[in-house]
Amino acid sequence: MLPENKGDNPVMPVTRPRSNQRFVIDIMEIPEGPVPVVDSRLTRVDHLGTIKIRLGLNRMGYLIDPGLYALGRPDSHSPVLVSANYKLSFDYLRSALTGRSAWLLVLDTKGVNVWCAAGKGTFGTAELVARVASSRLADYVDHRTLIVPQLGAPGIAAHHVRRQSGFSVVYGPVEAMDLPAFMDSGNRATPEMRRKTFALKDRAVLIGVELSAVIKYGFPLCLAMFFLAGLGWSGNLWSNMVFHGTLAVTAFIASILAGAVVTPLLLPWLPGRAFSMKGLSVGLALAALHGAIWLSLTAARTNHLEIGGWMLSGSALAAFLAMNFTGASTFTSLSGVKKEMHFALPLEIVGALIGLVMIIAARFAA
Repeated sequence: MLPENKGDNPVMPVTRPRSNQRFVIDIMEIPEGPVPVVDSRLTRVDHLGTIKIRLGLNRMGYLIDPGLYALGRPDSHSPVLVSANYKLSFDYLRSALTGRSAWLLVLDTKGVNVWCAAGKGTFGTAELVARVASSRLADYVDHRTLIVPQLGAPGIAAHHVRRQSGFSVVYGPVEAMDLPAFMDSGNRATPEMRRKTFALKDRAVLIGVELSAVIKYGFPLCLAMFFLAGLGWSGNLWSNMVFHGTLAVTAFIASILAGAVVTPLLLPWLPGRAFSMKGLSVGLALAALHGAIWLSLTAARTNHLEIGGWMLSGSALAAFLAMNFTGASTFTSLSGVKKEMHFALPLEIVGALIGLVMIIAARFAA
């Protein structure tokens, strides 16, 4: 049976999530149709999936079926909360609602989180209206209110949703953990619930994704650097590879730590507004520390021009890696990121090339 066509809303085929998804614990059989039931408690499998995603593994494949789910044992008066079919977003939502019953309407965002999907348009008005129709939501509840994540607001035109589906949109708090207090107060948000912070723990959990992308290409690059760094010097090739290759690899690792680890952790306290400037400051500091340690251990053999070249190239790399974090931060805007890339990227390339020239020239100055 197809849902009733209302206004501009086209008749949609009924679609339901699969019941054999691992997080589905039961099927609620009611006259309106069967609905998969989920629990607010996350299992070991759920937590393992979160760890994998934090390490950048299978990010675009961590999704669930879109459609209507039941949390607990909801009835016709229970609230309807909207989420994305990125499983991490879905898990955050259900785990925040311990001991409660609710309908969870999951949109097809192609496995992208709410905030990013709103920017891409997949967490949008058309998908929300279509999902309300295809899930026959109006048959399950006697109210007409949808609680939509605040971070999904850029993709949702509430007045069009109401006109096309008959449901009103209420924007919930930024953080899922505030939903119980939000709903208990009559769907009212405090100023604190409307503010998205970017605290140390929020920045720290993103480091794994940044590092995984670097490690993917960094390991073979380290092997190549270890071999190439030993070429062109007088004396034994293997001895030169061990000495100069170790210098190259450790300088490279220091740059990665500076741009992908230390910069995100210390982000609010680093000088400048541009992320490239923040990364450059940390890159210079760690490069100087690395150079000082290397010189103290190998002063008799170390070439100062080579050390300077790795400091310059490493700092440029750190500045570049720091810019990658702009897409994950609440500190940036699209126009600001474009402006920064326009001036910073050419400077980073020039700095890296000058450093490389210095490293090569050191072989002739030795």
